[in-house]
Amino acid sequence: MEVIGNEARQVTGRWLNNRAENSHQPFRRRERAMAKFRNVKSLQKFVSDHASIHNHFNQERHLYNRQIFKFNRAAALAEWRQLAA
Repeated sequence: MEVIGNEARQVTGRWLNNRAENSHQPFRRRERAMAKFRNVKSLQKFVSDHASIHNHFNQERHLYNRQIFKFNRAAALAEWRQLAA
Protein backbone atom coordinates (compact mmCIF):
# COMPACT_ATOMS: atom_id res chain seq x y z
CA MET A 1 0.00 0.00 0.00
CA GLU A 2 2.88 2.37 0.71
CA VAL A 3 4.35 1.74 -2.75
CA ILE A 4 1.18 2.80 -4.54
CA GLY A 5 0.58 5.73 -2.15
CA ASN A 6 -2.44 4.33 -0.37
CA GLU A 7 -1.06 3.82 3.10
CA ALA A 8 -3.77 5.87 4.79
CA ARG A 9 -6.64 3.80 6.06
CA GLN A 10 -9.87 4.21 4.12
CA VAL A 11 -12.41 6.13 6.12
CA THR A 12 -15.77 4.42 6.16
CA GLY A 13 -18.89 5.61 7.85
CA ARG A 14 -22.62 5.74 7.65
CA TRP A 15 -23.05 8.58 5.11
CA LEU A 16 -19.63 8.86 3.49
CA ASN A 17 -20.70 7.14 0.28
CA ASN A 18 -23.81 9.27 -0.27
CA ARG A 19 -22.37 11.44 -3.04
CA ALA A 20 -21.63 8.42 -5.19
CA GLU A 21 -24.93 6.75 -4.40
CA ASN A 22 -27.04 9.86 -4.98
CA SER A 23 -25.64 10.30 -8.46
CA HIS A 24 -27.32 7.00 -9.40
CA GLN A 25 -30.61 7.81 -7.71
CA PRO A 26 -32.72 8.90 -10.72
CA PHE A 27 -31.65 5.79 -12.63
CA ARG A 28 -32.46 3.54 -9.69
CA ARG A 29 -35.83 5.21 -9.18
CA ARG A 30 -36.66 4.57 -12.84
CA GLU A 31 -35.38 1.02 -12.53
CA ARG A 32 -37.54 0.38 -9.45
CA ALA A 33 -40.64 1.73 -11.22
CA MET A 34 -39.95 -0.40 -14.29
CA ALA A 35 -39.69 -3.57 -12.20
CA LYS A 36 -43.36 -3.28 -11.23
CA PHE A 37 -44.60 -3.76 -14.80
CA ARG A 38 -44.87 -7.22 -16.30
CA ASN A 39 -44.45 -6.22 -19.92
CA VAL A 40 -42.95 -3.33 -21.84
CA LYS A 41 -46.19 -2.33 -23.56
CA SER A 42 -48.02 -1.51 -20.34
CA LEU A 43 -44.93 0.29 -19.04
CA GLN A 44 -44.75 2.45 -22.17
CA LYS A 45 -48.44 3.32 -21.91
CA PHE A 46 -48.07 4.36 -18.28
CA VAL A 47 -44.91 6.37 -18.91
CA SER A 48 -46.41 8.33 -21.80
CA ASP A 49 -49.50 9.25 -19.74
CA HIS A 50 -47.50 9.96 -16.59
CA ALA A 51 -45.02 12.22 -18.39
CA SER A 52 -47.74 14.54 -19.68
CA ILE A 53 -49.39 14.81 -16.27
CA HIS A 54 -46.12 15.13 -14.33
CA ASN A 55 -44.79 17.86 -16.61
CA HIS A 56 -48.08 19.72 -16.25
CA PHE A 57 -47.97 19.80 -12.44
CA ASN A 58 -44.22 19.86 -11.76
CA GLN A 59 -43.72 23.58 -11.16
CA GLU A 60 -40.20 23.49 -9.63
CA ARG A 61 -41.24 25.41 -6.56
CA HIS A 62 -37.71 26.38 -5.55
CA LEU A 63 -37.47 28.66 -8.61
CA TYR A 64 -40.49 30.85 -7.81
CA ASN A 65 -41.80 32.82 -4.87
CA ARG A 66 -44.96 31.63 -3.17
CA GLN A 67 -47.43 33.93 -4.94
CA ILE A 68 -46.26 33.00 -8.43
CA PHE A 69 -46.14 29.30 -7.48
CA LYS A 70 -49.72 29.39 -6.17
CA PHE A 71 -50.92 31.22 -9.28
CA ASN A 72 -49.26 28.69 -11.62
CA ARG A 73 -50.54 25.78 -9.55
CA ALA A 74 -54.11 27.12 -9.62
CA ALA A 75 -53.91 27.62 -13.38
CA ALA A 76 -52.64 24.07 -13.89
CA LEU A 77 -55.38 22.66 -11.66
CA ALA A 78 -58.09 24.64 -13.47
CA GLU A 79 -56.81 23.38 -16.82
CA TRP A 80 -56.70 19.83 -15.50
CA ARG A 81 -60.29 20.05 -14.25
CA GLN A 82 -61.39 21.39 -17.62
CA LEU A 83 -59.68 18.49 -19.40
CA ALA A 84 -61.07 15.89 -17.00
CA ALA A 85 -64.66 17.15 -17.22
